[in-house]
Amino acid sequence: MNDFFNEELWEQEWKNHGDSIMNKMNKAGITPAKAFDYKAKSFNEQSFNEEGRKRTTRIINWLEGQGVQFDNTSVLDIGAASGVFTVPFAERGARVTAVESSLPLVELLGENTAKFTENKVDIVPTPFEDIDVQSKGWSHAFDLVFVSMCPVIYNWGNVEKIIRCARNFCYISMPADSTEYSLFNEIWPIVTGSTLKKKPMEMGYLLHLLYLKGYSYESLITRETKTMELSREAALQEIMNWLRSQGQPADDRNLKKVADYLDRTYPSGKVVVQQSGRFGKVLIRLKDQSMYTREDL
Repeated sequence: MNDFFNEELWEQEWKNHGDSIMNKMNKAGITPAKAFDYKAKSFNEQSFNEEGRKRTTRIINWLEGQGVQFDNTSVLDIGAASGVFTVPFAERGARVTAVESSLPLVELLGENTAKFTENKVDIVPTPFEDIDVQSKGWSHAFDLVFVSMCPVIYNWGNVEKIIRCARNFCYISMPADSTEYSLFNEIWPIVTGSTLKKKPMEMGYLLHLLYLKGYSYESLITRETKTMELSREAALQEIMNWLRSQGQPADDRNLKKVADYLDRTYPSGKVVVQQSGRFGKVLIRLKDQSMYTREDL
């Protein structure tokens, strides 16, 4: 039971878990900073279609309901992608520093934010892990640090670096358990002969360490679903990359299995995929740590 309250043990366990995932990705030839390169265009379309905008609005509304304000404030958006949150933050009056490492997404981010006046959005095309917060002048520099579903969250050290940039609030979202991706559920039995099982994700490490280290925060876990349409070629690449990340051989044999399945099941060439799962959201309060209600306004 004493280990349950051992900060160092939890930090080390999370580091070990994160390192094992990163090692598996490196072994598979997958670079997190470039993982979205090949699907940047489709990701951008999904982010700004009606369903994507509604999803973004729900999250921003939740933040505002907790007292986060955007007008005339500074926001650091880590893992900004093509601007799914950067754009509405700036539209609400914030000055946004958007960090993104995927060059195709950086290009789309530039296009999506070109309408804003000078200094409204500053794009930093660098992996956050490579940024020296102190020399950059980012220590406690932002009213809100926002990190949504970004692979930079894989150990407590990175969380501390993220929090160090914030003055008032820090928002982090990540999967609460393994994502239910309809196409992967279809393919896994064909490749392995077994059913794909859900796994708990790193959200538990984050919440427990925030608790142990004395932070004040609100947390929320919800079930979210989105629908995507991929070309058969993009779906094939997505599946093979995923199989590599799962330690499965992405050889000619499995490539043929997957390609044949896609040809049979999606003869139109369009693959409709549903992605769902439980996702966690945490808002860390750094300045006013008391309970917030709308009546406080």
